[in-house]
Amino acid sequence: MVPGVEGGVTRYFGSRIRENADATGEKPGAFTSAATEEVMPIYDASMKYQAAKVPLVVLAGQEYGTGSSRDWAAKGTNLLGVKAVVAQSFERIHRSNLVGMGVLPLQFKDGTTVQSLKLDCTETYDIVGLDANLKPQQDLALRITRQGGGVEEVPVRCRIDTPIEIDYYQHGGILPFVLRQLLAKV
Repeated sequence: MVPGVEGGVTRYFGSRIRENADATGEKPGAFTSAATEEVMPIYDASMKYQAAKVPLVVLAGQEYGTGSSRDWAAKGTNLLGVKAVVAQSFERIHRSNLVGMGVLPLQFKDGTTVQSLKLDCTETYDIVGLDANLKPQQDLALRITRQGGGVEEVPVRCRIDTPIEIDYYQHGGILPFVLRQLLAKV
């Protein structure tokens, strides 16, 4: 497990997480792979997806990040290979910390939820409209491709809220941004 994310990581993979031990003897926090139906710890699943160069997306509800050890939660998200978090809403500081770690926060439009879209984490996701000309609070689309081949696009709002956050995100986070600034002065 990535240090510091134990409390919130079970929300990252939706219905694919086994939150409580059950009659099968599975441990809490085990993840069921959509591709293989293999049950494994979240960290192991993350490493497999990263080795296969599959970027991960978190689907979340309201006030994503509330109650977490915020800076570690954002670091853990990044270290697990998560490239975007799509939520109904974000806790203010955690949203900023995600951007600082190079993770894209996207917010569903009012009335849209994981449940209303009937998402079960077997889908694949693409972010439509994301390019080098990204603007704060820009509207984008989340393209959802279901296992059966059905495709739909759902409007989302980019929750990068300021021009400097755009710079942080486009550099992969605040640390790479600052390092590039320092190197440019040498």
